[in-house]
Amino acid sequence: MPILQDQFGQIDIYLFDQLLKARITPGETVVDAGCGSGRNLVYLLREGYNVYAADTNPDEVEAVRAMAAKLAPSLPASNFRVEPVEAMTFPDACADMVICNTVLHFAHDDAHFEAMLRGCFRHLKPGGIFFSRLGSTIGMEDQIQHVEGRRYKSPDGSLRYLVDAPLLEAFTSRMGQFAELLRTTVVHKQRAMTTWVVRKGEQSSL
Repeated sequence: MPILQDQFGQIDIYLFDQLLKARITPGETVVDAGCGSGRNLVYLLREGYNVYAADTNPDEVEAVRAMAAKLAPSLPASNFRVEPVEAMTFPDACADMVICNTVLHFAHDDAHFEAMLRGCFRHLKPGGIFFSRLGSTIGMEDQIQHVEGRRYKSPDGSLRYLVDAPLLEAFTSRMGQFAELLRTTVVHKQRAMTTWVVRKGEQSSL
């Protein structure tokens, strides 16, 4: 197990699945939107991907810079920035994949959710892959408590912006097409997390 952790870090298992499916290969460009401490970046940095990452927490970004300096010293420190997802300043259409993992359910409202999506898709090449895991109402409709708009309180006590399948389908039709079917994991009737993988269309309207 330590050897696997050294190679892959604490990578999200559903993102690992994308690597197994060869949705992105070494040398390509990845943007991690809302990177946190970089749990999904260990393998990508080690294997020669061109990585950009952003987060609003300066300490987390500094930790990612330090990790990149060890694992991928050729990458400039400026690839790792203290910025919100909706206002990242990386080059437009630079990425073969944009990761936005466990971030979108922190949207304040519909406008903020769409702004974050636009921020991600601005940096994604046509044909590129958008990977997200986010909180949803799917399978939890009878357990969650509606608060306001799309904000719900889940049995685990969290208050989050939760999507449903029709919303994701509507946005996908604007963005491109599903790279795979929606998959939702219900965690012990406490919360639901949906994996949303989209291939950006040539004429994305987002």
